[in-house]
Amino acid sequence: MKFKGRTAIIDLSKGVVKTLHADKGLLERFVGGRGYSSLSLYSATSRADPVSPNSPLIVATGPLTGVPFPTASRSIFSAKSPLTLGLGYSCVGGFFGARMRFSGFDFLVVMGSSREPVYLSLKEGEVLLEDAKHLWGLKTIETEDALKEEVDSSVACIGPAGENLVRFACVICDRGRAAGRTGMGAVMGSKKLKAIVASGSPGVEVADPEKLVELSKEAFRRAAESEKVSMLGKYGSSCIVEPKDVLGDLPTRNHTSGCFERADELYTEVMHESLSIRPRSCFSCPIHCGRQVTMDLNGSLAVFEGMEYETIASLGSLCGNSDIKSIARMNYLCNEYGLDTISTGSAIAWTMECFERGLISREDLGTSVRWGDAGAMMQLIDTIAERKGFGDTLAEGVRRASQMIGRGTEEYAMHVKGLEMPMQEPRAVKMFGLGHATSNRGADHLYALPTICYPWNASEARMYLELSEDELGELTNLSSWRLKARAVVFSENFCALVDSLGVCKYSTVETYLFGPEDLAEVYAAVVGSEMGWRDLLEVGERTVNLERMFNIREGFGREDDRLPSRFTREPVPCGPAEGSVVEIDRMLEEYYALRGWDPNTTTPREGTLSRLGLIDIV
Repeated sequence: MKFKGRTAIIDLSKGVVKTLHADKGLLERFVGGRGYSSLSLYSATSRADPVSPNSPLIVATGPLTGVPFPTASRSIFSAKSPLTLGLGYSCVGGFFGARMRFSGFDFLVVMGSSREPVYLSLKEGEVLLEDAKHLWGLKTIETEDALKEEVDSSVACIGPAGENLVRFACVICDRGRAAGRTGMGAVMGSKKLKAIVASGSPGVEVADPEKLVELSKEAFRRAAESEKVSMLGKYGSSCIVEPKDVLGDLPTRNHTSGCFERADELYTEVMHESLSIRPRSCFSCPIHCGRQVTMDLNGSLAVFEGMEYETIASLGSLCGNSDIKSIARMNYLCNEYGLDTISTGSAIAWTMECFERGLISREDLGTSVRWGDAGAMMQLIDTIAERKGFGDTLAEGVRRASQMIGRGTEEYAMHVKGLEMPMQEPRAVKMFGLGHATSNRGADHLYALPTICYPWNASEARMYLELSEDELGELTNLSSWRLKARAVVFSENFCALVDSLGVCKYSTVETYLFGPEDLAEVYAAVVGSEMGWRDLLEVGERTVNLERMFNIREGFGREDDRLPSRFTREPVPCGPAEGSVVEIDRMLEEYYALRGWDPNTTTPREGTLSRLGLIDIV
């Protein structure tokens, strides 16, 4: 097996590094990436405080990361989440994952906590702990500029938000690529770990180089000819703002609606005309969905990567803000501070709604915060990152903030398991409602990403879900709850596989440019495995079940697979799904049955664990 799981175990408390190869049998069962990091997290963490020295941070790549195959760029940061106190991880693209592998490592396990700020330097199979006192307090771009001495190096770092243990602080890679969700930046901050620098000569050892070249050439050809990915290359994920608005799936004013009356000011053509933008790609990616933005910021030129759909909606329509330039400025601020834009926008939207309803006062905030007030939003971002004034409360996330304030504000805190809602309207797209509820890391559009329900993925739905024509019609009726559980189960398994291999969801679960059978072929060429595509999907299923067991051990249960009551009790006021609510209990009943989980506790049944080979682990 060519992917050996080269691992560095770094004890920051003792300043000691040791290296080893991962267990071959466990690698075969969990592949790498998210699968192996979730296994490592389960084995090393039990009821620990996420920001204590006893809680590990795991950085993982997949066997395809760094391989010259389309979108094989992904890496993953994993830890117990400071925000949810359950499973925490965040995937990121760019070049960091590939260069981490080129440096000689597939996995990092960071234990303990340093007394003084440090950074890790990875190169030629060695890990050096370097002094970072001079970097502490710097924002992310300043940090990267100070560390990136070599052209072929990549920097993953935290900003002031991570240093100040903001519970939704993120890790920023390659000047704007964010490992955004669940607070991995706060975990790095708690360890006084400012950054990780990776560099090395390109190249990954593979089992069958000739076969890999053959498969890659065909894959790049398909990518170049695909209509599904062409819009992503032209406009990035901002291209979905308009269709989501038309569908009534554009979260507005803290999810009170899915229709924003000024949405046309956020459409992708307007954004590209208003801002200086050019495409940017990750390692080995022909899609070029990234956006490099250049803009004047207080008299100086700012260059950063951003303006993804989730950011546009969370700092735009969710807060009643239609000023695209202000969204770009806030995107830059979040990148610089190291803040997850989704949770940041959600925290501000919650504040705005509670202020409008008279539940939070001017005295609480020190100012007024009304819908669409971009100036007030930027002030709040500053105070969140620095934990000053009311920002100190918001830095705890909307669940804790609402519990601290009380006064009925809890009703308007939009989260699942403590993780703020991403930018979907579950009453209009029922499959995302179920996916948000069941996701083991909390409200998350990428844990399942059940785009297999959309009409343009009908051929894939017919094949992988084995649907009749009548069933296919029901599946693609997005406002119907029926058959969505089958789609979410399949999609969760596929997403877990993709995250474990180290490839991007845009070429797989989003567009089905490459299906499980394609990934099985390239996986065989890279590692020498004979696993078929159904075997690989079972790896994904095994990962999801282990992650559920992690949460069960941490005290989660059926009551945590819930949506905010807004989605289950308040009919959506506009769009094609007007008058609809989410029938979450009906979907959950079918979901648990398909999963083989106890419907009362959501614990995987013994037969399920045995079938997946998890009994010896859990």
